[in-house]
Amino acid sequence: MFQIRIHGRGGQGVVTAAEMLSIAAFREGRHAQAFPSFGSERTGAPVVAFCRIDDKEIRLREPILEPDALIIQDPTLLHQVDVFGGLAREGHILINTTRSFDQLGVKELLPKFRFYAVPATDLALKHVGRPVPNAALLGGFAAVSGRITLDSVAAAIREKFGGQVAEGNVAAASAAYAHVRSQMTEAEHAQAN
Repeated sequence: MFQIRIHGRGGQGVVTAAEMLSIAAFREGRHAQAFPSFGSERTGAPVVAFCRIDDKEIRLREPILEPDALIIQDPTLLHQVDVFGGLAREGHILINTTRSFDQLGVKELLPKFRFYAVPATDLALKHVGRPVPNAALLGGFAAVSGRITLDSVAAAIREKFGGQVAEGNVAAASAAYAHVRSQMTEAEHAQAN
């Protein structure tokens, strides 16, 4: 079972991201489960959503305390909430940011986890016209994890949204996928040299 925890703020589409991630997994013939955890339900408040993906039926129903991957939609949460709590060593972390890991204050964690950054809010603004990074981050997650394909992400987005909103989000997800793949290629070259 592969477990993902998504951190963000109310209004950023955190819950929708978990739902679309589970739809993408279903489209690939897998079992999936998505559910949110709310504190105070207001715009801007920290929100966490969870998604599990497996090849067999999922019977667990509790929150994910030991995720295999994190998707962090709002980097301001890095030092306000224990977003890294329970993350498996060598776990995947995808952060919505244009800042370096040193600027984010997480450089010391780099040896423990697989960090990737994607300017998801910028991509959403460019392609959708709104600062909602969730769909772009799912494209990045497809690249990072290899658990779902970009095609399944695009299909899930089109199932959730319609018309120009769907196509804008698909474009943002595709751009994020390409951005993360280029980071991964650079990292592989750096390790080889």
